Amino acid sequence: MAAPRAWPPRPAAPPSSGVWRCADHGDGELDPAAAVGVHTRRAVGLVWKIEQGELAEDHPLSHEIVHQILSREVLYMAVFLHDIAKGRGGDHSVLGEKVAKKLCKRMGFSAGETEMVAWLVRCHLLMSATAFKRDLSDMKTIADFVGLVQSPERLRLLLILTVADIRAVGPGVWNGWKGQLLRDLYYRAEEALSGDMRGKGPKQRVAAAREALAEVLSTWPTDELEKHTERFYDGYWLGIDTDTQAWHAEVMRNADRSEEQLAIATRSDQFKAMTEILVYAADHPGLFSRIAGAMAVARVNIVDARIATTHDGMAVDTFIVQDMDESALSDPQRLDKLRDAVAQTLAGEVRPRGVIAGRKAGYAERTRVFKVEPVVLIDNNISNTWTVIEVNGRDRPGFIHDVAWALYNLSLNVGRARIATYGERAVDVFYVRDMFGLKIDDPNRHERIRQKLIEAIQPTTKTTKTAAKG
Repeated sequence: MAAPRAWPPRPAAPPSSGVWRCADHGDGELDPAAAVGVHTRRAVGLVWKIEQGELAEDHPLSHEIVHQILSREVLYMAVFLHDIAKGRGGDHSVLGEKVAKKLCKRMGFSAGETEMVAWLVRCHLLMSATAFKRDLSDMKTIADFVGLVQSPERLRLLLILTVADIRAVGPGVWNGWKGQLLRDLYYRAEEALSGDMRGKGPKQRVAAAREALAEVLSTWPTDELEKHTERFYDGYWLGIDTDTQAWHAEVMRNADRSEEQLAIATRSDQFKAMTEILVYAADHPGLFSRIAGAMAVARVNIVDARIATTHDGMAVDTFIVQDMDESALSDPQRLDKLRDAVAQTLAGEVRPRGVIAGRKAGYAERTRVFKVEPVVLIDNNISNTWTVIEVNGRDRPGFIHDVAWALYNLSLNVGRARIATYGERAVDVFYVRDMFGLKIDDPNRHERIRQKLIEAIQPTTKTTKTAAKG
């Protein structure tokens, strides 16, 4: 008979000794098992701080839901065991699930609690992988995620586990943008789990989005508002929030009234650690690549991009960027330089490939010790309407621009991009279609895309003959 448990203690105290103490080698160097122990200790401590309200400002959603959790023992046990099988060979999530089932049973957890802990260990990377790599406006993304999560309790537990796991990696890994992505996924999944989305097909959701924008723009004349809303395809209404749509509308209205050929607007959010830059211009092939090149010239990092085109051929492209320290851009002069870089690039006054090529040589020399094998993954199952391409390689100046340029030369149109960097590794995800607006189904074309993208991201110090074209 399993012994009754009284863990974690009430009131909870921050872990500081005993089972949490990790031995090192006396010189500050931890062996792999000890490193996992340090990470686990940090993660448990972060959950305790969330529970005590000490991180309410950094993690408002986790602070809000932590006391809604039905079993704090399940939460703490899942955090304690999430990396228990790391370093054992194989998938540590799968192996950890088996350990969790055995250990929870021995510690007196009920069958339901044991199943919950084991699931959390098995799926502890699910939320971050979905939030950081997938298009959250794609209904299939949410449906697939909810199909695995299945309950509001699992969703609450998984969010707090994910937050603690990421923050426990070390300083500089967490930022406001990651927090915003996780919150977006949580709210969309919560809505789906609650049944609020049942019966709401695309047409109903488009109509609701238009009505929401009309409420925000209530001072606009009716005919002007209708003319604006009719300019967009349905995808725009399904993929962009009302606040951003209202911002777009005001920028577009001002540009059209003054007959500007190009409008560039920016806004920053320090808490979310992001700066949005809107480019409103006549659409043309390669526009995404050129803007990505301008961002590289301005030395800012793209973390997200959404591409929209109106019925009358105007591009409404929104990029979310961060400074080199993963913060929002706050210096007015820095923002002016960013806008100038985009304007000059689109006017043909700056050639990004030439500027970036000069930086690559020095960067390659400084980072040649880092080896990251290039990998390109092509998936037609993630989205119903897009082919999803994931590009992995060693990060360097102009990485995104080179990928975008290769996609342009492959006659692929980018609709959404998600950009992430893990140390020296860049992991960029692109939602693409062919020139006819269709997914890419031909296996032979998949292989050609894969080869061309690997060629584009291979580290090299050479300058290319096409530098003058970008």
